Parts: sequence; structure tokens; C-alpha cells
Amino acid sequence: MARKQDAPKPRPVTPDDVDPRHRWDRPLQAPGHTQVDFEERVDFRRLHAYRLGRARQALARSGLGALLMFDQYNIRYLSGTVIGEWARDKLTRWCLLTGNGEPWVWDFGSAARHHRLYTPQIPARQSLAGMVGMRGAVSPKAGLFQKAAEEIRDILRAEGVAGMPLGIDLVEPPFLFALQELGVEVRDGQQVMLEARMLKSQDELTLLNMAAAMVDGVYQDIFEALKPGARENEIVGLATKRLYEMGSDCVEAINAISGERCSPHPHNFTDRIIRPGDQAFFDIIMSFVGYRTCYYRTFSVGRATKAQISAYKKAREWMDEAIALIKPGVATDKIARAFPKAQEIGFDSEMAAFGLNFCHGIGLGLHERPIISRLNSFDDPMELQAGMMFAVETYCPATDGVSAARIEEEVIVTPSGAQIITLFPAEELPIANRY
Repeated sequence: MARKQDAPKPRPVTPDDVDPRHRWDRPLQAPGHTQVDFEERVDFRRLHAYRLGRARQALARSGLGALLMFDQYNIRYLSGTVIGEWARDKLTRWCLLTGNGEPWVWDFGSAARHHRLYTPQIPARQSLAGMVGMRGAVSPKAGLFQKAAEEIRDILRAEGVAGMPLGIDLVEPPFLFALQELGVEVRDGQQVMLEARMLKSQDELTLLNMAAAMVDGVYQDIFEALKPGARENEIVGLATKRLYEMGSDCVEAINAISGERCSPHPHNFTDRIIRPGDQAFFDIIMSFVGYRTCYYRTFSVGRATKAQISAYKKAREWMDEAIALIKPGVATDKIARAFPKAQEIGFDSEMAAFGLNFCHGIGLGLHERPIISRLNSFDDPMELQAGMMFAVETYCPATDGVSAARIEEEVIVTPSGAQIITLFPAEELPIANRY
């Protein structure tokens, strides 16, 4: 097979590179997963250009000369390359982007050759094999960190940014030390990338909506399977299988919590057997073409008590009050005030209650900007913008001491307000297999 040609030299960033270009007057698509010739679906070349344009714009404002990324979400955002969930916590891949160049990607062994053949958005000579420490399994004494740092320094020199600071997100300490020993000034690059990733394009919103549609369907399966005798882990297995059948590229986690395990929220699943009258809630965290879901739903099994219904109504009220405030120009501290204080749900501090009633950005990463909560938003508020995408979560323990309601909606900030894309019914407490 012929080796692909190097990509053209970089051009200046234009407004088209960073404009989301979403037609807010048209419905958001949730098309099939295949591409067709009779309608426009996801345009991946446009997606790559948009993401790289956003990163270039954020880099230009940052005062940094380049970004060296080890976070797999940042690598995918910059380069459009991925080698699967396996790489998420290994720190064995990295990507460099200077203000004057195209992305460089160092990959795990043969993946570099694969990308030279099949990823035309990366110049062929810039898809390289790389390995340094595998989280310390290879000692720094082998010299791999030093060689990699020298390679980075030489590229910074060649692309004219050697005298400027280098932004890094996540890194093994020996790699950081090796760069510093070569005189490279290292700063925080994660903030630059989170700024870039904050506003979603038409194609990103479509992929996020497609992912949510998959979970809509899985919740129908869960609703039908929630019967006495089923186990939490069996529901997790059912959902995981169904998601992969529907096209998920990673089922990161599924929380399955029932009965007395609902309060306090343990954020996991077990082999507990579901019983008549249990309240049960689930969180499905998975991705489609890298774009994630975080999507809770609560059910009662067979019947519901007054305490369970009351807790659900309260969680829904908090949810609706928060969503009603979501629109461009609104500050995040205003939305945070719609959530209950920690003491209202039985905790002594906002730190202890964090993650129960809050919002978090979602995209290639599970937690992006904005993070909206009573813990941080009063001290560091920011204004919402059209094109943001985040999940709104509420939690209310029941007065019976064991049950609890947990609801989550994913919303897009449109020019006119919030658009909910998580569509499995949640206005009232669903009762599965009602007696």
C-alpha cells in the first residue's frame, strides 16, 4: 500500500474553524450509525478541523508556545487518533501541537504505522512510535524519558517556539523532570484544552445526541428487566451487552444501586438481589465515537411508597428549577443556588455532598467545563454560552432512611435555553413491572 503524503503546511486559523456552525432553527439529529449518500450526518473531516481550530485558538490566547498532551481525551481532540479504552490510564501515548505546526503523535508500537496508513489528518512523518515508562514499569535509568524529552525540545526549536512555555496536562514525573533539565519551562496546559473543548460543534452535538439515544433504548431494557430476583450485576451485564451491540466503543461504568444501598449513594454495583418495593437507580457512562453519556434514572420495582414518591418529586423539582435557569449569559453561581444545601440532604459540608446535586460538562471527557455546584461556583462563576453541553444531576434521600431518588438530564445550551437530549421518561417516578 502506498504511503500517504504528508499533510499540507498549517494555515492561519479562520472564523470557520471555530464557529460551531449549528443550525439552531433545525432539530438536532440522531441519525443511524452508517454514513449515507442521501443526507448529511456526521462530517468527520469537519469535526477534525473544528477541534483543531478550537485548540489553536485557545493556544494562541494562552501565552504558551505548544501543548504536550498525555490525556487520551486531549490526544483524540487534537489528532483524531485513538487506540481504544486500553490506553486511557497507561500514559503510553502523547501528542504535541505547537502554535506553528500540525499535531505530532507518539503511539504504542505498531499503532503508529496504522495511523500513518489510515489517518490522513496527521502528517505521515509525524505519526511516531513512542514508549517511555509505562507508569514506572520501565525505570528512568533506561534513558527513554531523556530521549523523548530531547525529541520534544528539537521539535520546539524547529517550529520556532523553543523560547516559549510548554503546556502539559498529565505526565509521568520523570518525563516532566527530563524536560525541565533541558531548560523547557512547563506550565498547566489542561486549562487551555478544557477551554477549547467547552463549546461543541454541530458534529459533536450530533454524536452526543446519538449516544444519548442509545441509552434511551437501554433504559427501556432495564425497565422491563427490573423484577424481584434480578441482581444488580445482571442489569449491568444486560446494559453493557446491549450498548456494545448498539455501537458503543466503551462502556466505562454502570452504577446499579438498589434497596438499602441507595442512601448514601455508593457509586458502584454489587450482586445484590432486587426485591419487591425496592427503589433502584442506575447511571450509564459510555461513549459513542468517543463522546460520552452520564445518564441516571430511578425506578421503583412493582410498587412505590409515599417516601419514595416524595423523594423523587423533590429531586425532580430541583432538576427543573436548575434547567429553567440555563441559557446563554446566565452565571453558574445562579444555577448552583437552585441546588439544595448539603445539610438539606443529610451531609455536613458541600465537600461531603459533592457530586449529588451539581452539573458537569460532558464531551470526549466525562467531566469537562462547566462544573456547577455549591462547592466551587460561588467562588469562581462563569457565564454560560450557546454550544455548551453538560449534565444536570440531582439526588434526594427518602425519609425511610434507605431509599433515594437520583435523576440526571443531559442538556445543550441553545440561544433560547436548555435542550434536554436524555429522553427516557423521568417527569414522574417510573414503576417497573407494576403490581
